[in-house]
Amino acid sequence: MTTTQNSSRILALCLCALFTALSAVGAFLKIPIPYLPITMQNFFTTMAGFLLGPRLGAASVGCYVLLGFAGVPIFTEGGGFMYAAKPSFGYLLGFIAGAYVTGKIAYSGGKSASLQRLLAAAFAGTGVIYVIGMCYFFAAKNLWIAGDGMSVWALLTACFFPVIPGDIIKCICGALLAKKLIPLTARYRAALKG
Repeated sequence: MTTTQNSSRILALCLCALFTALSAVGAFLKIPIPYLPITMQNFFTTMAGFLLGPRLGAASVGCYVLLGFAGVPIFTEGGGFMYAAKPSFGYLLGFIAGAYVTGKIAYSGGKSASLQRLLAAAFAGTGVIYVIGMCYFFAAKNLWIAGDGMSVWALLTACFFPVIPGDIIKCICGALLAKKLIPLTARYRAALKG
Protein backbone atom coordinates (compact mmCIF):
# COMPACT_ATOMS: atom_id res chain seq x y z
CA MET A 1 0.00 0.00 0.00
CA THR A 2 1.41 3.40 -0.98
CA THR A 3 1.78 6.42 1.28
CA THR A 4 -1.02 8.16 -0.60
CA GLN A 5 -3.36 5.21 -0.03
CA ASN A 6 -2.43 5.13 3.66
CA SER A 7 -3.12 8.85 3.96
CA SER A 8 -6.48 8.44 2.25
CA ARG A 9 -7.43 5.58 4.60
CA ILE A 10 -6.49 7.65 7.63
CA LEU A 11 -8.52 10.60 6.37
CA ALA A 12 -11.50 8.32 5.65
CA LEU A 13 -11.37 6.93 9.19
CA CYS A 14 -11.14 10.51 10.50
CA LEU A 15 -14.31 11.32 8.54
CA CYS A 16 -16.04 8.34 10.16
CA ALA A 17 -14.94 9.55 13.61
CA LEU A 18 -16.05 13.08 12.72
CA PHE A 19 -19.58 11.90 11.89
CA THR A 20 -19.70 9.83 15.07
CA ALA A 21 -18.88 13.03 16.97
CA LEU A 22 -21.31 15.16 14.93
CA SER A 23 -24.11 12.70 15.66
CA ALA A 24 -23.39 13.20 19.36
CA VAL A 25 -23.24 17.00 19.01
CA GLY A 26 -26.52 16.93 17.07
CA ALA A 27 -28.25 15.45 20.14
CA PHE A 28 -27.51 18.64 22.08
CA LEU A 29 -28.51 21.04 19.31
CA LYS A 30 -32.17 20.76 20.14
CA ILE A 31 -35.46 22.53 20.58
CA PRO A 32 -37.25 20.87 23.50
CA ILE A 33 -40.87 19.94 22.83
CA PRO A 34 -43.06 17.34 24.60
CA TYR A 35 -42.20 13.68 23.91
CA LEU A 36 -39.34 14.21 21.44
CA PRO A 37 -37.02 17.19 21.09
CA ILE A 38 -36.25 18.53 17.63
CA THR A 39 -32.53 17.85 17.11
CA MET A 40 -29.88 18.08 14.40
CA GLN A 41 -29.03 14.38 14.67
CA ASN A 42 -30.92 13.32 11.58
CA PHE A 43 -29.16 16.03 9.53
CA PHE A 44 -25.74 14.70 10.56
CA THR A 45 -26.71 11.05 10.09
CA THR A 46 -28.05 11.89 6.63
CA MET A 47 -24.78 13.65 5.80
CA ALA A 48 -22.88 10.57 7.04
CA GLY A 49 -24.75 8.46 4.49
CA PHE A 50 -24.09 11.02 1.77
CA LEU A 51 -20.40 11.58 2.39
CA LEU A 52 -19.28 8.17 3.64
CA GLY A 53 -21.57 5.91 1.63
CA PRO A 54 -23.98 3.31 2.99
CA ARG A 55 -21.60 1.00 4.85
CA LEU A 56 -19.30 3.60 6.42
CA GLY A 57 -22.15 6.02 7.09
CA ALA A 58 -24.11 3.38 8.99
CA ALA A 59 -20.91 2.29 10.79
CA SER A 60 -20.12 5.82 11.98
CA VAL A 61 -23.66 6.31 13.31
CA GLY A 62 -23.56 2.81 14.80
CA CYS A 63 -20.41 3.77 16.72
CA TYR A 64 -22.28 6.77 18.13
CA VAL A 65 -25.14 4.54 19.30
CA LEU A 66 -22.73 1.97 20.80
CA LEU A 67 -20.86 4.69 22.71
CA GLY A 68 -24.11 5.99 24.17
CA PHE A 69 -25.32 2.48 24.90
CA ALA A 70 -22.06 1.81 26.74
CA GLY A 71 -22.82 4.67 29.13
CA VAL A 72 -21.29 7.78 27.56
CA PRO A 73 -23.98 10.49 28.08
CA ILE A 74 -24.26 11.50 24.41
CA PHE A 75 -27.94 10.83 23.79
CA THR A 76 -30.47 13.64 24.26
CA GLU A 77 -31.24 12.34 27.76
CA GLY A 78 -27.98 10.71 28.82
CA GLY A 79 -26.84 7.23 27.87
CA GLY A 80 -26.44 3.68 29.13
CA PHE A 81 -27.92 0.25 28.58
CA MET A 82 -31.28 1.18 30.13
CA TYR A 83 -31.79 3.81 27.39
CA ALA A 84 -33.24 0.97 25.28
CA ALA A 85 -36.35 1.10 27.47
CA LYS A 86 -37.02 4.73 26.52
CA PRO A 87 -39.58 5.28 23.75
CA SER A 88 -37.15 7.45 21.79
CA PHE A 89 -34.50 4.70 21.51
CA GLY A 90 -36.02 3.52 18.23
CA TYR A 91 -34.95 6.76 16.60
CA LEU A 92 -31.32 5.95 17.40
CA LEU A 93 -31.72 2.61 15.62
CA GLY A 94 -33.45 4.47 12.81
CA PHE A 95 -30.45 6.79 12.43
CA ILE A 96 -28.22 3.81 11.61
CA ALA A 97 -30.66 2.41 9.03
CA GLY A 98 -31.40 5.90 7.69
CA ALA A 99 -27.70 6.61 7.06
CA TYR A 100 -27.40 3.28 5.22
CA VAL A 101 -30.48 3.89 3.04
CA THR A 102 -29.41 7.46 2.27
CA GLY A 103 -25.97 6.30 1.15
CA LYS A 104 -27.33 3.32 -0.79
CA ILE A 105 -29.74 5.45 -2.81
CA ALA A 106 -27.26 8.30 -3.29
CA TYR A 107 -24.64 5.96 -4.81
CA SER A 108 -27.01 3.62 -6.66
CA GLY A 109 -26.45 5.32 -10.00
CA GLY A 110 -22.66 5.65 -10.01
CA LYS A 111 -20.26 8.30 -8.79
CA SER A 112 -22.07 11.42 -9.95
CA ALA A 113 -25.38 11.73 -8.13
CA SER A 114 -28.00 14.14 -9.41
CA LEU A 115 -29.69 16.55 -7.04
CA GLN A 116 -32.97 14.67 -7.58
CA ARG A 117 -31.39 11.38 -6.49
CA LEU A 118 -29.80 13.08 -3.47
CA LEU A 119 -33.18 14.53 -2.47
CA ALA A 120 -34.80 11.11 -2.89
CA ALA A 121 -32.02 9.57 -0.77
CA ALA A 122 -32.44 12.14 2.01
CA PHE A 123 -36.22 11.75 2.13
CA ALA A 124 -36.00 7.93 1.99
CA GLY A 125 -33.45 7.86 4.81
CA THR A 126 -35.57 10.21 6.89
CA GLY A 127 -38.62 8.05 6.16
CA VAL A 128 -36.77 5.00 7.49
CA ILE A 129 -35.89 6.94 10.67
CA TYR A 130 -39.56 7.86 11.12
CA VAL A 131 -40.84 4.33 10.55
CA ILE A 132 -38.41 2.66 12.96
CA GLY A 133 -38.57 5.46 15.52
CA MET A 134 -42.35 5.80 15.54
CA CYS A 135 -42.98 2.04 15.65
CA TYR A 136 -40.61 1.69 18.61
CA PHE A 137 -42.14 4.72 20.34
CA PHE A 138 -45.66 3.31 19.86
CA ALA A 139 -44.62 -0.13 21.13
CA ALA A 140 -42.92 1.37 24.19
CA LYS A 141 -45.91 3.51 25.09
CA ASN A 142 -48.36 0.62 24.67
CA LEU A 143 -46.38 -2.44 25.78
CA TRP A 144 -43.73 -1.77 28.39
CA ILE A 145 -44.40 1.67 29.87
CA ALA A 146 -47.13 0.90 32.39
CA GLY A 147 -50.39 2.80 32.02
CA ASP A 148 -49.07 5.22 29.43
CA GLY A 149 -50.95 3.91 26.30
CA MET A 150 -51.03 5.94 23.09
CA SER A 151 -53.30 6.01 20.04
CA VAL A 152 -52.01 6.26 16.47
CA TRP A 153 -53.37 9.82 16.26
CA ALA A 154 -51.55 10.78 19.48
CA LEU A 155 -48.38 9.22 18.05
CA LEU A 156 -48.65 11.32 14.87
CA THR A 157 -49.39 14.44 16.93
CA ALA A 158 -46.38 13.84 19.17
CA CYS A 159 -43.79 12.37 16.78
CA PHE A 160 -44.65 13.44 13.25
CA PHE A 161 -46.51 16.73 12.83
CA PRO A 162 -44.25 18.89 15.04
CA VAL A 163 -40.99 17.71 13.45
CA ILE A 164 -41.78 17.10 9.78
CA PRO A 165 -41.45 20.75 8.59
CA GLY A 166 -37.94 21.04 10.03
CA ASP A 167 -36.94 17.62 8.69
CA ILE A 168 -38.05 18.58 5.18
CA ILE A 169 -35.80 21.64 5.39
CA LYS A 170 -32.92 19.50 6.72
CA CYS A 171 -33.34 17.02 3.84
CA ILE A 172 -33.23 19.79 1.23
CA CYS A 173 -30.21 21.48 2.85
CA GLY A 174 -28.45 18.13 3.22
CA ALA A 175 -28.96 17.24 -0.45
CA LEU A 176 -27.72 20.66 -1.61
CA LEU A 177 -24.66 20.44 0.62
CA ALA A 178 -23.96 16.85 -0.40
CA LYS A 179 -24.02 17.80 -4.09
CA LYS A 180 -21.04 20.07 -3.40
CA LEU A 181 -19.18 17.82 -0.93
CA ILE A 182 -19.53 14.30 -2.40
CA PRO A 183 -16.83 14.86 -5.05
CA LEU A 184 -14.42 15.96 -2.29
CA THR A 185 -14.83 12.73 -0.31
CA ALA A 186 -14.83 10.22 -3.21
CA ARG A 187 -11.12 9.45 -2.88
CA TYR A 188 -11.39 8.64 0.82
CA ARG A 189 -14.36 6.31 0.34
CA ALA A 190 -12.44 4.50 -2.41
CA ALA A 191 -9.40 4.13 -0.13
CA LEU A 192 -11.41 2.23 2.47
CA LYS A 193 -12.91 -0.07 -0.15
CA GLY A 194 -9.53 -0.97 -1.62
